[in-house]
Formats: sequence, structure tokens, C-alpha cells
Amino acid sequence: MSDGFRLPDWESKRERVEGPSDRVARFEKASIAIAKAIIRNRTSEQGGSGVPVVVEGNRDVDTLRALGFTGPIEKVNRGWDRSRLVAYLHSEYCISETHDGGPSVIVLMDWDRTGGRIQAALRDRLMAMDSPVDEDLRNTLLRAMKPEGRTVESLLPHVPSLGPLVERLVSDLE
Repeated sequence: MSDGFRLPDWESKRERVEGPSDRVARFEKASIAIAKAIIRNRTSEQGGSGVPVVVEGNRDVDTLRALGFTGPIEKVNRGWDRSRLVAYLHSEYCISETHDGGPSVIVLMDWDRTGGRIQAALRDRLMAMDSPVDEDLRNTLLRAMKPEGRTVESLLPHVPSLGPLVERLVSDLE
């Protein structure tokens, strides 16, 4: 007996009960955090704050560029010891205020054990110099993208899925 009412075509019973898949919600959360970081990372000429993103290595840089980051990206693995890197970051980026009033550096290490140690070391040393760091992007990606991988470079295969969401959100946030 049909009175014209029909349930929508759901992909699964789980989606009917819980709403969109967990992956969709996680990618949306990750895209929001990435879009906010992209805007902060842009140079002042591009309407951003010129806040650098500090990552571990070259493949992380390539991944961020593929996601749409156009501002400064600094690498931890450049042959310098931590003290020299922290001194460089502080003198280069932390002396003056950012345009948006937020922290002067975005630290985005991998969300594995080694990345956590590097993250804590950089955060603690910069904060000891009265330079707070922005860890929102890493904290969000750690929760949202953990099933897809534990590194920044593990986001690269997901750029086709994340890219359009991030672009839309960046234009909405501008």
C-alpha cells in the first residue's frame, strides 16, 4: 500500500539511522581546519597573516601545497638542531604580531609517536620564549584523519576528496 510517501534511497541502514557516514563528517571537520589554516598561512598580500606551517619534511610540504597552502612552509628536517630551528622560527616569525592576532606559527607534525615528541618539543621551546603556537590543525587532523593514516603525507591520496571541500570553505571564509 503506497500513499505517495517513499523513503529516500539510503546507501545503508546505518546512514538512515545515524545520518551521513562517519567518513563524510570526518572529512568535513578536517576540511574546515585546513581551510582556516590556509587563510592564516597566506601572505598579507593575499589577505592572510603570513603564518608559517612547520612540518617534518619535503613530502609534507608537497602535501600541503597540493591541499592549497600558498604561504610559508618551514621544515624541521633541514639539518639544523632544534635550538637553531626554534631560534630561527622565533626571530623570523614571532617578533611581530600577526594580522589576525593569533599565534605566530602553526606546528603540524605527524600524529605518530615521533611527531608527538617533535610537536611537544617545538611547542614547549617556543612557548618558553613567549611565542604561543597554533596546534588546532594538528589536533583536528589527529582525530579526523587517524583511520586514513598517521602522517601529514598520508593526506596526499585524499586531496581529490578534500580539495573541493577545502576550496569551497576557503571562499566561504574569505
